[in-house]
Amino acid sequence: MKVTALIMAGGKGERFWPRSRKNNPKQFLCLTGDGKTMIQKTVERILPIVDMEDIYIATNKAYKALVKEQLPKLPEENILCEPVGRNTAPCIGLGAIHIAKKYDDAVMLVLPSDHIIKFEDIFAGILKSAAAIAEQDNNLVTIGITPNAPETGYGYIKFNPDTKNGDAYAVDRFVEKPDLATAKDYLASKQYMWNSGMFAWKISTILGSMKTNLTEIYNHLMAIKDAIGTADEEKVLNEQFESMPSESVDYGILEKESNIFVVPGDFGWDDVGSWLSVERLKPVNEEGNVQNGNTVTYNVENCIIEGSDKLLAVVGVKDLVIVDTEDATLICGKESTGDIKKITEKLRNNNLDKYL
Repeated sequence: MKVTALIMAGGKGERFWPRSRKNNPKQFLCLTGDGKTMIQKTVERILPIVDMEDIYIATNKAYKALVKEQLPKLPEENILCEPVGRNTAPCIGLGAIHIAKKYDDAVMLVLPSDHIIKFEDIFAGILKSAAAIAEQDNNLVTIGITPNAPETGYGYIKFNPDTKNGDAYAVDRFVEKPDLATAKDYLASKQYMWNSGMFAWKISTILGSMKTNLTEIYNHLMAIKDAIGTADEEKVLNEQFESMPSESVDYGILEKESNIFVVPGDFGWDDVGSWLSVERLKPVNEEGNVQNGNTVTYNVENCIIEGSDKLLAVVGVKDLVIVDTEDATLICGKESTGDIKKITEKLRNNNLDKYL
């Protein structure tokens, strides 16, 4: 069966402000120092499995030009522009109906555009396993990350170690982000994985599940499907998509279905969730600093310093994130990186959108 992919690339990436902006968000930035953007790396790592003509990008319509610029070999009709954000279920549904227009049925991989994968050959093998399991019956497959720490920032998947399907385990349940004590219990039990937000299923399976569990969204999707390729396509897309409720695929589908399997992954995964991720992606010097751009330091320890062309001098500080751009500078304690979105909220509330 044909294997296709939907890459979700509509996020704003506000936790990477001030480098990530509304007109150039995180997925279109190079954060690894190798000259390739996050979305370019996401596409490249799946090309051994999926043909370029079968890769679809779901994004904000404001980012269509960026997608075309960074992925010039991608067919333009494969850039799916959401009129508004409606969470992952409508996004995935939009990709599914476009693939359904092209093929009678196909396996659909669903991937975020802003993850880092260190061991890409291992990752490709796990995607192939997930696709093979998804092709069987009406299986819904997710990729779980083998945890190596009691992480409180991720959702978890509880699996049944006694029920296997090839390389996958049956899923017992999905659980929300835990507190530290609970996360330690999960780690010790060896029956939980991190929820990576990566999936595999047949088009017929996911649309059938939406018809059962998310009937309103499904009906809107069918109206859009009927209009694909017609003169009214954009008009119908705008009207129907904006009328959809906002719903995640986790809550709307996965928490309600039973035929769900998780393939464990141990391939050097990083969801690049905040500026702290940079320490895992770039070299750290003997003072514990990550420095990029035109920077000079004295008596500085354990800092992340992202400069630009102008000289950025830092003296006598520790445990800070400092990011300098042409029109904005961020100075943030490492323990407070989760609050960067509070700054973008203040900018928005004070009509300072030019800095967003």
